[in-house]
Amino acid sequence: MPQSDDIQRIIQIDSELNKIRDYDILLERVLLEARRVVRADAGSIYVKEGDVISIKYAQNDTKQKSLKPGEKQAYPHFSIPVDDKTISGYVAMTGELVNIPDVYNLSPGLPYSYNASYDAKVNYRTTSMLTLPLKTQNNVVLGVIQIINAIGPDGEVEPFTKDDEALVTHFASNATVALQRAYMTRSMIIRMIRMAELRDPKETGPHVNRVAGYSLELYERWAYRRGLEQAEIEKNKDLFKLAAMLHDVGKVAISDLILKKPAKFTPEEYVIMQTHTTSGARLFDDPQSDFDTIAAEVALTHHENWDGTGYPGWVDPFTGEVLRKDAEGRVLKRKGEEIPVWGRIVAIADVYDALMCRRVYKEAWDEDAVLKELKSLSGTKFDPELIEAFFEVYPRIQEIHERYMDAEE
Repeated sequence: MPQSDDIQRIIQIDSELNKIRDYDILLERVLLEARRVVRADAGSIYVKEGDVISIKYAQNDTKQKSLKPGEKQAYPHFSIPVDDKTISGYVAMTGELVNIPDVYNLSPGLPYSYNASYDAKVNYRTTSMLTLPLKTQNNVVLGVIQIINAIGPDGEVEPFTKDDEALVTHFASNATVALQRAYMTRSMIIRMIRMAELRDPKETGPHVNRVAGYSLELYERWAYRRGLEQAEIEKNKDLFKLAAMLHDVGKVAISDLILKKPAKFTPEEYVIMQTHTTSGARLFDDPQSDFDTIAAEVALTHHENWDGTGYPGWVDPFTGEVLRKDAEGRVLKRKGEEIPVWGRIVAIADVYDALMCRRVYKEAWDEDAVLKELKSLSGTKFDPELIEAFFEVYPRIQEIHERYMDAEE
């Protein structure tokens, strides 16, 4: 039977998971904690999407140790049919747990097989594997957790036990409740984005997912460089991911005559367009909510420039009051670290995505030209430290761009 301290640990994890709002961050945390519960070296988590399951996160402690401090491991993004040909597909199809002592020595007569090509590709040996479904109380399969290589007290790989099965099954059952709640939160955010998309065709689901993904990678690297505590990083990641997705939600307040204009704005139109920052911030008016605070800062400041040439500057979005003026009585612009880090990060993510993607008014830029442009704007438009961080995590940025490609791409 599982030890009482293991059960207590799961109860503590349940409480922590229920505080996470973002669906993707929750998936990553669920995988991490499931591995920790049974001391697994690696694993993957899949989400069911129609007739396939798609990998969302993969983790591997052994491979992570070979990376430089602060770097994150890359993993392929792929989908697997929900059928009995693969282990994870079989679990998604049947809703049954599968515990395999050695994937290279499967019992005869099983419908599924193990594809060793991935092991060869990443130079890793998979042995023991515990795969189980993420099921709702109504037995609807939402996804699959696959954890790999149980590590024994001597540091060697060993099979997963019956106690391991019980622990992870209990954990997965409780995690599914948190995932359903986070999915509802994500659905509400996506509906807000679709509302903005009706007004502005550029504000697509893939665009906001990319910007949010880039922003999270940048934040994690910046936080690592600054030596922030991991608990603070995890809390901020959850809030920031959703806030970054809503960076341009204030565009719903802009007239279609301006928002959908295919030509260059007149000076007067450009001034009106700039008000989407204050309009967006006004949507988040609960000062007691950490999420509202970050979301308001993102919406308000993601068009500020490091050198103080951006907009809207020092204004109160809720009252319209000018908070700081220059010698001539004009709105004083924010600059440097006067701009919240959330706005400084989304500024880079938003511009990178805009340049990389085709729009009705422009073609996509060449990747080298985009990277050259970002470097040239370091210290003027963008925070130099964050530009350095951007290039440090660029392989992850590329993965996110490929994961959330626009339909026309």
